[in-house]
Amino acid sequence: MVEKMPEPASQDYSLLRDAVILLLAAITVVPLFRRLGVNSVIGYLVAGVAIGPHGLALIRELEGTHRLAELGIVFMLFAIGLELSLERLRVMARYVFGFGVAQVVTTGVVLAGGGLLFGAGWGQAAVIGGALALSSTAFVLQLLSERGELSTHFGRVILSVLLLQDLAVVPGLAVVTALGREPEALALALMFAGLKAIAALVVLIVVGRVVLRPLYRMIADTRSPELFAAATLLVVLATAWGTAAAGLSMALGAFLAGLTLAGTEYRHQIEADIRPVRGIFLGLFFISIGMLVDMRVILPQLPQVVAVAVGLMVSKAMVVMLVGRLFGLPISLAANAGLHLAQGGEFAFVLFSLAMGTAVLPVAAGQFLLAVVAISMASTPFLAVAGRSAQAWLEQRGVGGVATLVAEAERYSGHVVIAGFGRVGKTIAQMLEARDLQWVAVDLDAANVAEARAKGLQVFFGDAAKEAITQAARVDQARAAVITLDDPVAAASVLRCIRKDLPDLPVIVRARDTAHMKDLLRSGATSVMPETIESSLLLGGIVLRTLGEGDSQIDEVIERLKRVSYDMPGPRGAG
Repeated sequence: MVEKMPEPASQDYSLLRDAVILLLAAITVVPLFRRLGVNSVIGYLVAGVAIGPHGLALIRELEGTHRLAELGIVFMLFAIGLELSLERLRVMARYVFGFGVAQVVTTGVVLAGGGLLFGAGWGQAAVIGGALALSSTAFVLQLLSERGELSTHFGRVILSVLLLQDLAVVPGLAVVTALGREPEALALALMFAGLKAIAALVVLIVVGRVVLRPLYRMIADTRSPELFAAATLLVVLATAWGTAAAGLSMALGAFLAGLTLAGTEYRHQIEADIRPVRGIFLGLFFISIGMLVDMRVILPQLPQVVAVAVGLMVSKAMVVMLVGRLFGLPISLAANAGLHLAQGGEFAFVLFSLAMGTAVLPVAAGQFLLAVVAISMASTPFLAVAGRSAQAWLEQRGVGGVATLVAEAERYSGHVVIAGFGRVGKTIAQMLEARDLQWVAVDLDAANVAEARAKGLQVFFGDAAKEAITQAARVDQARAAVITLDDPVAAASVLRCIRKDLPDLPVIVRARDTAHMKDLLRSGATSVMPETIESSLLLGGIVLRTLGEGDSQIDEVIERLKRVSYDMPGPRGAG
């Protein structure tokens, strides 16, 4: 008797199908938005709304997708940790535990008060205030990373606040859970969450120092790129899982792992390995946020949702700006920080979902608040543009410009100060960047400064001939100063200002011609470059090379003409 073979089990390819849909949505919608000049984050959000259960319903299961997409934040925080160091984190401690704590507490109290005014109970108001006090780590850090601002003073301030907010999620989850039980459970839950968080952080730091470096040393000896990349994925995912199991943010664990590896010789290879993975998962995260938006809730109440979202962003921007001023931030920088942190955050989705699940918040109110948070997060690129514009506007009117320069230049030592950021100044800055040398530039052209700062460059509005400006740029800690101003009188004024207190600092100055050059040398310039002579000689060299002359003959002619030109009493040799 022949036994009947069992029927093969039906295969479930739903996860693979969802992955295909997610990736197809990303590569279809995002390029279209970029071509239209719209930030890619908005494209990801729209893609999520379109394919999610509240749109075309191409993907219905949200929990697994969102969990997978959260790895985008994990990898991003790991990469940020790699760019920092424990020493730099100690410098940031004042902002993390000072500015960060003050921001969360003050904003939470203000927004909780708003909840009470709209009829919420005390417990509901606490959840609303605490959840809305948090900003979007993923959105804000992505924008700062794209603009290259994470390493600036402003970037470190924003990162400090966002790190503290990630820590604040731990007591936030404990409070929401306890509110769903007896009132006396709240204090116990908070104490237990705090002890567990401290223990997890200590274990992670100790294990990271004892295990990670020897692990990478052993794997590097194998000379296997695949094994090295696999080790990095293991470290990121294991630390994220460990901190999540301890009730902490997954991203916080990954950040600490990156921080542990920041000072090692493997940092650059690790960063190169995770960059494409980070980009893919971060895009999926933004899509998953869009999938949570229920347009059926937003559209019937759109005026109310938008009004509350605007009220949220204005309130948070004002509170952050005021708290920033209390912690010594220049008003221009504080205004920029306030607008960058004015949106709701991804952890608000977690807290509000938990609050609805434990009946702390009514479902209708929770869905309304989720819509408010989603709209505010989608506004992040516009808030960032408004923040940078507000800072530039204030600085152009002399409000906080010097203070901002002092704050952002405080970390510089052994840098180059560039007076004038026109054509020549920009070229010098690019050459310094190519050699990884630090620089700070000062310019009096407000439009030029605004354009440079929009690109994340450390260019500030100010007159370098004023002692307060050169002191703010820490010229006394600089390796050299470069004066590129086209105006001979202005260039001489800046040179006198620098030479007043720093007779030995190398100062290189751009000159128009030999007469101007000799005046500058008499005033104390270390080196002077007459622009008309040099550009003429370079142009002549190109002509000779085009005519077939050899490099050695061209160099000989250029050197002879330089000696002759620089010895001439007037500008005749410049032509």
